[in-house]
Amino acid sequence: MRVTILGTGAIAGAHAAAITGLSAHGVDAVLAHAVDIDPARAEEFARKHGVAAHGTELADVLADTDVLHVCTPPGAHVDAAVAALKAGVHVVVEKPATLSLAEIDRIAEAEAASTATFTQVVQHRFGHGLQQLRRLLDDGALGRPLVATCDTLWFRAPEYFEVPWRGRWDTEGGGPTMGHGIHQFDLLLAVLGPWWEVTAMAGRLARHVDTEDVSMAIVRFANGAMATVTNSLLSPRETSDLRFDTEAATIELSHLYGYTDADWTFTPAKGRDDVAQLWQPDPAALPSGHLAQLVPTYRALAAGEVPPVTVGDTRSTLELVAAIYRSAFTGAVVRAGEIGPGDPFHESMRGTGPGWAPVKDL
Repeated sequence: MRVTILGTGAIAGAHAAAITGLSAHGVDAVLAHAVDIDPARAEEFARKHGVAAHGTELADVLADTDVLHVCTPPGAHVDAAVAALKAGVHVVVEKPATLSLAEIDRIAEAEAASTATFTQVVQHRFGHGLQQLRRLLDDGALGRPLVATCDTLWFRAPEYFEVPWRGRWDTEGGGPTMGHGIHQFDLLLAVLGPWWEVTAMAGRLARHVDTEDVSMAIVRFANGAMATVTNSLLSPRETSDLRFDTEAATIELSHLYGYTDADWTFTPAKGRDDVAQLWQPDPAALPSGHLAQLVPTYRALAAGEVPPVTVGDTRSTLELVAAIYRSAFTGAVVRAGEIGPGDPFHESMRGTGPGWAPVKDL
């Protein structure tokens, strides 16, 4: 499969390395094109990663592309994805996939009319520990999941937001809820399944941005489990933490931007030492990361099968983002399925807007 990377900024390097690594896992793929609106940046990226061709126009290379990786800022995702799907080109998009539910619905329509498929990068779903936890829950070995915590406590200094598209609703879609914590609560959904209702608050406490810089939510899931979700860019000791309390054990993950089996802790409930042996590390497993997701994704694409992360999975996570914002800005409990066409939070994560002033008015 011939691959094009659109957008050659920082995250594109992780995509290029993963695409190069596919061959070691029996996947025949080659990075054929690098496209960026900045021709010098595209040229530098192509030279660094051994890409044969580079340019500034996506339309010029779609006919020679089987899979498009969209690594642009989020505001450019939807048009590129729709153009590729219309051309019969598979699409792999960095998170967040789109700026709104309306945009992901537009992509879903384009996919339904295409011979190609769409997927979003949520690489933490593909670490061995998460896969093992999901299997043990599906088998019933751990009993019911009951309580969970999901914390993305990161730090971004004021200068981080000097990049023009950051910290703005119209170009980044939101703050840490949308662009940072989404990886962790996507894992939460991967483990606990569909969410049912959410209540939340958000604030702009310390950064000169239009969006929030911290949010907190309480989420009830369809299976009855309850979870707290915290997303922060104001936390000097950075950590990404997930905890799942089931009837039989507590399973915890503490890492920052990626994990291995060593980052997990398994604690049996009192009197349930029988389940301890069920949790086993796999020394041969790939760490959570782009390659761990792209291996099964490209195998599915080559076989004409649905990728392991579908447009529906992507929408479910984005719907939780929209629900957190809607609850935080309106004070209402938000239930799954409530945010549809005509709702301001369907068109934009900002929705009816927070109570604070735009940054230009500060």
